[in-house]
Amino acid sequence: MCSIFQITCDGALFNRCLDCFLGKAAYIRNLQDNLDALDTELGRLIAKKNDVMRRVVDAERQQMRRLDGVQVWVSRVDAVKTGADELITDGSEEIGKLCVGGYCSKNCRSSYKFGKQVAKKLQDVKTLIAEGVFEAVATEVVPERAPEPVADKRPIEPTIVGLQSQLEQVWRCLVEELVGIIGLYGMGGVGKTTLLTRINNKFLESQNNFDCVIWVVVSKDLRLEKIQDDIGKKIGLSDDSWKNKSFEEKAVDILRRLGEEICIVVR
Repeated sequence: MCSIFQITCDGALFNRCLDCFLGKAAYIRNLQDNLDALDTELGRLIAKKNDVMRRVVDAERQQMRRLDGVQVWVSRVDAVKTGADELITDGSEEIGKLCVGGYCSKNCRSSYKFGKQVAKKLQDVKTLIAEGVFEAVATEVVPERAPEPVADKRPIEPTIVGLQSQLEQVWRCLVEELVGIIGLYGMGGVGKTTLLTRINNKFLESQNNFDCVIWVVVSKDLRLEKIQDDIGKKIGLSDDSWKNKSFEEKAVDILRRLGEEICIVVR
C-alpha cells in the first residue's frame, strides 16, 4: 500500500521563511568575524574615550566644566564596554559550539541568540565611535553672583534712650501687621533718622519677606528725577536705555518693578 502526500506552499510565504532562516543563520555564520570586529572596534572606542578624557582633564585643571553631552557620551561608552567585555569573554565558549565549518551549531538557539547580541553590540560601538567627535569638551564656569543684600547697611549713631521700644513698635507694624505707610515725626534731634537707620539695618539682621529696602533722601531742594534714579539703581533699572527715558516712562517702569517685588522705601 502506498500513500502519496502533496504539500503546496505559497511562493511569497516560502521566500519570507527562507529569508528569516538565512537571516538567523547569518548570526551564527558571522559569529567569529563579528567577535573579532567587536574586539577591534572596542579598542578604537576606548582609545577615543581616552583622548577625550585627556582633553577634559586639561580643561578642568583650568577651572572649566565638562559639557553635559561629553559626560553622557563617556557614560554610554563605559556601559557599552562592560557589555562588550562580557561577550568577548564568553565568545570562546560559543565558538566551541559551532560545527560544519562554522555554518551551524550544536545549539542553534543559543548560538543565534549570542550572535545577535554580538552583532548589536558591534553596531553600538561603531555608533559611539562616530558620535565621539567633540569640537569642545568643556565650557568656562561662570561664577554665580552673590545675592544682593536686602538693604544697604548704614552707620548707626549712638542709641537714644527709649528708642528700642519705638523700634520694636515700628518693626511690628512693618513685618507683622504689614502696614502700608508709617510716618515718623518730631522735632529735630529727637532720633528720627537714627530710628530709620536702625530699621534699615534690622532688615539685614532679621528674617523677613521683603525683597529690598530702598533708602531715599528727600531734601528741601526737591529733585524728582534724582529720586527716580536712586530707586531705579536699587531695583535694577539703571542701564543706559532706562536713563534716556522720560520722567513719565521711568515712573511707569518703577511702578511695574515695585509691583513684582516686595519693597520698602525709607525716606
